[in-house]
Amino acid sequence: MGRPRGFDEDQAVQAAIGVFAEQGYDGTSIDDLVASLGVHRNSLYKTFGSKSGLYTRALRWHVEHQVRPLVAAVAATGDIAEAMRRVLATDAATPGFDLLLRAAVERAPVDSEVAEVVAECLREMDEALGRVLIAEHPGADGTARVTALTTALTATVLGLRLRARAGASDTQTTDAGRAMAGQLSRHEI
Repeated sequence: MGRPRGFDEDQAVQAAIGVFAEQGYDGTSIDDLVASLGVHRNSLYKTFGSKSGLYTRALRWHVEHQVRPLVAAVAATGDIAEAMRRVLATDAATPGFDLLLRAAVERAPVDSEVAEVVAECLREMDEALGRVLIAEHPGADGTARVTALTTALTATVLGLRLRARAGASDTQTTDAGRAMAGQLSRHEI
């Protein structure tokens, strides 16, 4: 009979989210993970199989427990200005899209499993923003314009989050999101 596991897998996965979001996949070594997670190298390999296995598990946890609740909150608003405010919030209570952003840029082009997770998440965000646009503009339901606008809105949100990671102030990103929402609210779709 083996020794009982000396760490909590969920805590290790959640800690890995922060490490991968900050350093990226290629910028994170096994030694970084061992140090940050407080897990022995052998335990890490035995539990997750590889760095890639841990990364995929961390990405899936991030999407399920951080991104999807945010997307659901956005869809429930019925108001594009509130939706943009929620999705651009950067406080600890509303985790952002940092690992998802990194995954889209770094791993999705070279890892089909990561690409699938990212694409699914982006579709969900498009659908959520589409529901908000249709709530504000009921006559727009089913139009190609709504589809195009939701794709553009999702890209805008991710771009603003990327700018925030690159040093833009919360005020800059919030103001940009507010300006976009204002334009959409004032114009017929």
